[in-house]
Amino acid sequence: MGRTTVQDVAREAGVSVSTVSRALTGGTVSAATRETVLEAANRLGYRVNRAARGLITGRTGNLGLIVPDLRNPFFADVAKGVSARARAVDHGVFIADTDEDPVAELEAIATLGRNTDGLLLCSPRASDAEILAAADPATTVLLHRRVPGMSSVVADIADGIRQAVEHLRALGHERIAYVPGPADSWAARRRVEALSGLSIAALGAVAPTFEGGLLAGDLLLAGPATAVIAYNDLVALGVLHRLAARGAAVPQQVSVVGFDDVSLAAMSHPPLTSVAVPKGRAGVVGLDLLLGRSGVTGGEVVLPTGLVVRASSGVAPLSTGGQ
Repeated sequence: MGRTTVQDVAREAGVSVSTVSRALTGGTVSAATRETVLEAANRLGYRVNRAARGLITGRTGNLGLIVPDLRNPFFADVAKGVSARARAVDHGVFIADTDEDPVAELEAIATLGRNTDGLLLCSPRASDAEILAAADPATTVLLHRRVPGMSSVVADIADGIRQAVEHLRALGHERIAYVPGPADSWAARRRVEALSGLSIAALGAVAPTFEGGLLAGDLLLAGPATAVIAYNDLVALGVLHRLAARGAAVPQQVSVVGFDDVSLAAMSHPPLTSVAVPKGRAGVVGLDLLLGRSGVTGGEVVLPTGLVVRASSGVAPLSTGGQ
């Protein structure tokens, strides 16, 4: 049998070809007629050609997702959430990895902005002014970033930090260190703000990677802290690896807490205590917000965070001297 055509659907539904086109591309038809056409299309296995639909509606049916680094499982999880939701609502997704480079990010915004119906910018590194100049607020949603005048989906970072600090303090830790993230990261700045006034010592800034965590492990052991909160799980995993290499027992000598709760957190040795951020959910909510399917027409959606306690955090040692 040949491929089902719009003419076949029209005959099956008992309507004209133009009525089928309007019903399948969001044109003006009655609800009853649209339902009749959709049922006929489903019976025949007809699928709208996205390119043809674009010629009629002026829309591509494609969206763009821009992330700083797909090697980081956090952004991969966001991308999976976006992709799954896009498939469910019959949209395609183009994904751009900017390698933590703000210049590449702005280039991706320009390129994808011309070739898609809307953009999702996940944890962009460019400044507020640069983003506002490059991206159309009407067709852009930010994930894990706030910019005045643009819609966004963010996690409750402050509450996640509070949970991590309260957990460590309840275990008797009085000397807690923090490993900062990238200076141009909005989320990193929000973590620092949440820690202000809590008497948490900041270690030197490192790259938000496993390798950065190796360096942070040495910095941690050079000081008196008995616990550390890392900017993200990749850094925390690097810290765990470095502590093990130097013979420091976790959590008997040092407790380690990460942030994001990526899948690798549960696979480390010992399994990593981490603040869970709704990564895939943020992608789903952001895409619905972009397409006007969420019931929210603009502004900000805040998603909850929650501490997942595993074996990398434990009771503080009796001595709080340097390692």
